[in-house]
Amino acid sequence: MLKRNKIALATGLALLASAANAGYTFKLNEQDSITFGGFIKIDTRYVDGDVAYQDFWTGGGTPLAEDASKVKMFANESRFNMKFVHGEVTGFLEMDFYGGGGNEIISNSSHPRLRHATIKYQNMTFGQTWTTFMNTSSLAETADFAGPMVGTSFVRNTMVRYTNGGLQLAIENPESWGNDGIDGTPDADSANDDLPDFIAKYSFKGDWGNVSVSGLVRQLNTTDDDTESAVGVAVAGKIKTFGKDDFRFSVSTGNLGRYVGVTAATDIYNGEVEESTSYLLAYRHFWTEDTRSSVFIGNTTTEESDRDRSHYGVNVFKNYTPELSFGVELGSYDMDDDNVDASSMYAQFSAKYVL
Repeated sequence: MLKRNKIALATGLALLASAANAGYTFKLNEQDSITFGGFIKIDTRYVDGDVAYQDFWTGGGTPLAEDASKVKMFANESRFNMKFVHGEVTGFLEMDFYGGGGNEIISNSSHPRLRHATIKYQNMTFGQTWTTFMNTSSLAETADFAGPMVGTSFVRNTMVRYTNGGLQLAIENPESWGNDGIDGTPDADSANDDLPDFIAKYSFKGDWGNVSVSGLVRQLNTTDDDTESAVGVAVAGKIKTFGKDDFRFSVSTGNLGRYVGVTAATDIYNGEVEESTSYLLAYRHFWTEDTRSSVFIGNTTTEESDRDRSHYGVNVFKNYTPELSFGVELGSYDMDDDNVDASSMYAQFSAKYVL
């Protein structure tokens, strides 16, 4: 047995393979393998304006009394993942370092944070990963951690999902979220969320790219012991254009709350189910085989809270090796609400090494 294991390990080491986004795979035997992947990313960010500084913008923030500026350097986006394959069963685990901590006075330690933890068997997926409602290929390539997520779906949920070709059906973890909009008193009661969120998505794919249509049905709970129905739809995709260029987009509307815009829209506001409309538009152009740029804009508007939040920018990335790239991005985020008018500009430099 020991000899057999040594042979399997030696074979795995001999078959070690790497690619820019594939990681390193150890083939243990005919049906078992382990893949290690991730990247190291170092960011330097300068922000100037009257929206409180953040490592990345979530669509919210505290307006400042006057303009302020700040430089910050951080490596929190760096991540590590592992994929385990045993026949028809695949396990995937990923973490980054946005879990808290990061005391810059002493050691600048940052806590690991769980991103994905899934088990896949045949057509079923169990665990925490990107919500079925979103189309990950529609996200813009940005130096900013998440880019203009103010205009798109950007949620990781724990779920049970069934996939059959282009069709996906899922029940996902519920979370009623919202406040009265005055002093932050909770208006939603997540403690009584007794029904999961129901999501259906169909994706059309071809040599031209892909487009998905998603629908969401939820039950929201208020602090007055009432329940409210919430529905929403989204169309998103990535379309190939000229050469290696592509156009990415996402449009969504309905009672989407936490499913879009991150903190730009709530589920319930002043006792009413929030209506929101969001969009993301991005175009990526390849100047050469190893140099590319994206221009992007994301926006969310809401009815009950009367919010209008935008994030736009432009960047350039260059790969010096297949694994090593450097990028520069200039952008702005704006809060143009009923009682808030604030904006901040940012400039960011990133170095990224893909494992």
